[in-house]
Amino acid sequence: MFDIAFSEMLIIAVIALVVIGPEKLPKVAKTVGHLLGKAQRYVSDVKSEINREMEIDELRKLQAEMQAAATKVEGDVQTTLRDAEFDMNKSVKAIEDDIADLEGSKPPVVAPAAGANIGPEQQAPTVPAGPGPTAEAK
Repeated sequence: MFDIAFSEMLIIAVIALVVIGPEKLPKVAKTVGHLLGKAQRYVSDVKSEINREMEIDELRKLQAEMQAAATKVEGDVQTTLRDAEFDMNKSVKAIEDDIADLEGSKPPVVAPAAGANIGPEQQAPTVPAGPGPTAEAK
């Protein structure tokens, strides 16, 4: 705490011995030691309390930053969802318009291609096979 050299402490001890006297010096030294110990503990407690307060302030700042970041992310997500919903609704509307246009117009007539597979109920009538025309040659 204080920067006191050994020579300075020796001078203080000699002065205290002369002023206080040899009978009371041990009791005074003990009392001064207790007071210095209490002062050191008090200073230590104050330092730890200040450090604790600084840590709490840092944590509060960190919490505020995290809340701001979370709010920003939430806003970004909501904006993205709104944009996606808008785009999806726009696409659905376009599809519905296309369907309405197709339903309103006449369907095109599609003729089967030559050689296309036709079901048995749609087959062309066949000529019965039998003796064909005969020519008599004489």
